[in-house]
Amino acid sequence: MRKSLVIATRGSQLALWQAEHVKSRLQSLDPELAVDLVIIKTKGDIIQDVPLAQVGGKGLFVKEIEEALLDNRADLAVHSIKDVPMELPDGLILGCIPKREAPTDCMLSCKYADLAALPQGACVGTSSLRRQAQLLALRPDLRIESLRGNVDTRLRKLREGVYDAIILASAGMNRLGLSAPYMHALDPQTFLPAVGQGAIGIECREDDYDLFALLAEIEDTPTRVCVEAERGFLAGLEGGCQVPIAGHARLEDDETFVLEGLVAEIDGSLILREAQRGHTSKARQIGLELAEKLLARGGRAILEKLYQQ
Repeated sequence: MRKSLVIATRGSQLALWQAEHVKSRLQSLDPELAVDLVIIKTKGDIIQDVPLAQVGGKGLFVKEIEEALLDNRADLAVHSIKDVPMELPDGLILGCIPKREAPTDCMLSCKYADLAALPQGACVGTSSLRRQAQLLALRPDLRIESLRGNVDTRLRKLREGVYDAIILASAGMNRLGLSAPYMHALDPQTFLPAVGQGAIGIECREDDYDLFALLAEIEDTPTRVCVEAERGFLAGLEGGCQVPIAGHARLEDDETFVLEGLVAEIDGSLILREAQRGHTSKARQIGLELAEKLLARGGRAILEKLYQQ
């Protein structure tokens, strides 16, 4: 059995909460296990004054952390799954996906209860093209402004009146115990979340067999199925977290799940959305098939135009 482990993580409040959560889960399995955290700054953390879609590239929040795994400075890395690119470096795998938090997006405001209550021309903060597209499809009158920074920074800007409302992941608010005067979870039936949103992924070296045995104790199979389906969808679109793509899977029973996917014009003028059922054993394949459907319906043209820009 291992005597010690090193977890690589980003330094944000949410990233540290997630790393500490995994540390606690592992030490509850083996109280003798020593677990240390190493904080690593990623490109996405360093560049704060540019919208994510303009920074470009995949792995903005994981590349430097993966390098720490590959050169043995760390044994495992704790990520938000939605930040993890579809293709991992040779030698690394997603060794564990624990139980998921709420996958939804959440509208936060100091004055307005929900999207319908926002006045004409209200200013909404988000740096996500996925969120922007769906907001404008529902409310074309809204003014969307870039919003970067950690959760505390975003909430402070909301309180200061820079925005009438902001959109954040429900999972982050729940994990950190944060709130705003008005909080409205956006139902996935009308507002699809990011692929993998609310889920934590534990990345490690593929030959670390002792670690696999430990991680298996905190793996959550239903979450794995849903995340694999969503990531299969994203892989089929060759997309990343900075493009207007959304995907959400849910189990109907022990053997069947439903996956919904979306590709959109960034101004919300066209929303392509499809759903597909499948057996849990074919999660990734169903995701790839759904991607092909949306590409054929016009998704390919949308994404090609966006990448050219």
